[in-house]
Amino acid sequence: MRQRLATLLAAATLALLPATAQASTTYPDPQPVTGRRIIHDPTVLRLKSGGYVAYSTGGIIGARTSKDRVHWDDAGNAFAAPPSWWYEYNATGDPWAPDISYRAGRYWLYYAVSSWGTNHSAIGVATSPTGLPGTWTDHGKVLTSGTTDAWNAIDPAVIHADGRLWMSFGSYWTGIRMVELNPMTGKAVQGATVHHLATRPDAPYAVEGPYIVRHGRSYYLFASYDQCCAGVHSTYKIRVGRSTSVTGPYVDSTGTSLLDGGGDLLLEGHGRYVGTGGESIFRDRGRDVLAYHYYDAEDDGTPKLGLNRLSWTRDGWPRVL
Repeated sequence: MRQRLATLLAAATLALLPATAQASTTYPDPQPVTGRRIIHDPTVLRLKSGGYVAYSTGGIIGARTSKDRVHWDDAGNAFAAPPSWWYEYNATGDPWAPDISYRAGRYWLYYAVSSWGTNHSAIGVATSPTGLPGTWTDHGKVLTSGTTDAWNAIDPAVIHADGRLWMSFGSYWTGIRMVELNPMTGKAVQGATVHHLATRPDAPYAVEGPYIVRHGRSYYLFASYDQCCAGVHSTYKIRVGRSTSVTGPYVDSTGTSLLDGGGDLLLEGHGRYVGTGGESIFRDRGRDVLAYHYYDAEDDGTPKLGLNRLSWTRDGWPRVL
């Protein structure tokens, strides 16, 4: 009887804890996927024509397609060859961290080109009538950064908010930034303010890969914290804050600003799923789905696709299911 009473009391106590406190003790595994699972920095979208497409770092923006969000096939690359201007930023024309969206009757693909350890970087944009690989037309640079800038023009993510178009971006170099885009060209508004959304008080300010969504009356900034790209030694994890304005200030559930190192822990590595990050979010049949990569500790640290549903607590904070 005492044991049963203790169990009931423990369950009741857990139910009363904030969602963020519960989430800090256990995390769900990614939903089962099959086929071409190897991926890094995934961006996923359900196409108007049906089915799904995912683009990622690797190749000339590597592509995967799926009919059911479970089995994924290799679909080649977004482009047949790198646009010539990419070589201004690395010798191999290697693109990073794409972001796909649909707006104004077209699909838009944003991506970054850079080299490891430098902020000599650029974000580019392409459009497509179908969103499928091989149909993209590149339109050149959206935003650039150089060694004299305090930000790094990589990891783009676009959101339409209050009738205006915005792009969050950034990595290290003081963290996450945001700039307004011209909705006609999809490129940065000339002379636009570069807003500061998130950073950390400790060098090297390891926060990157932003993604912003709106839920209810608030905007939610998701970002990847700590070390990426080290296989089973990666410490990537996803944190989140929210704001009533798309340009911030963003705070976590304790009220700590993301500019002061705040951010609720949403998902981190557990078991075989190491270094969860490089996230994006997409809508599927009225529900939010979190896409990310993890490094599989049971497969030599190979990066693989993680997908989980997002739910929202009564007080408006996201939880991974």
